[in-house]
Amino acid sequence: MAKYCVSTDSGCDLPATFCEERGIYAYRMKYTIGDETYTDQMNPEDSITFYNRMRKGDVPRTSQMTPQEFIDYWSTLYEKFKLPIVHIAMGSGISGTYSNAVIARDMFLESHPDAKIFVVDSTLASIGYGMLSIWAADMRDAGATPEKCVEWLEKNKILINTYYTCDDLKYLYRSGRVSRVGAAVGTVLNINPILNLDKEGHLIVQEKVRGRKKALRRIYDIIQERVVDPSNQTVYICHSDCNSEEVKTFSETLINRIAFKDSFISYISSTIGSHCGPGLIAAFFVGKARF
Repeated sequence: MAKYCVSTDSGCDLPATFCEERGIYAYRMKYTIGDETYTDQMNPEDSITFYNRMRKGDVPRTSQMTPQEFIDYWSTLYEKFKLPIVHIAMGSGISGTYSNAVIARDMFLESHPDAKIFVVDSTLASIGYGMLSIWAADMRDAGATPEKCVEWLEKNKILINTYYTCDDLKYLYRSGRVSRVGAAVGTVLNINPILNLDKEGHLIVQEKVRGRKKALRRIYDIIQERVVDPSNQTVYICHSDCNSEEVKTFSETLINRIAFKDSFISYISSTIGSHCGPGLIAAFFVGKARF
């Protein structure tokens, strides 16, 4: 019998069907384009439409989950299952969602004193905290207590590495990740930044490489340097509507060159996609501790 519910949000970039199969409950985040509000459907078809709209000039806006949204969401889960909730939050280094979750937890427990809610600051983005959600579901299915699960996640989350690149810096400029000058110069010089997250989850531009193919080759090199025991792990790949052949080659190269057991490929949803735009590709894996 399950001892807790695994909770997260759609920014984890796991497909809705996968979450349903694994018993991972993801709150569907909202975004706006103009005066219209949309809900992330967590499926490829929705993502393709979303990125095509961005290519045509639409500018989506996202907002953090409010404490009240958390309370309403957790109330539904608690009333249905009467179990402790382990919530995996987007990293506090890039979003205030974690802080809102902590506020909501304290408010929720005031009105539900018998409940247990654990909020994990993933220090990650996208499918990085999707990986933590999968690990939490694995431990739940193996009979772990919520306390043991949270303890293990807090200890091991720093081992999840990510390296990614994109070739249009205007979206990172809009989100405040690069300056206007940096975006303009990068576009003119065909600069593809290689980005990652530090141990606290802050976005870092680790290197700047001229040309997308060179950037991808450099990412392979970095992963090979940092990965731990690749033959016994899945590499998680997410992308914002990249060319299907490029995604296939990226996956096959990581498996064949670095010897990952297999790959899990998913679309980046509107939550992260609103800030990175189309054309970003990322790999998440277990490696040396982030610093």
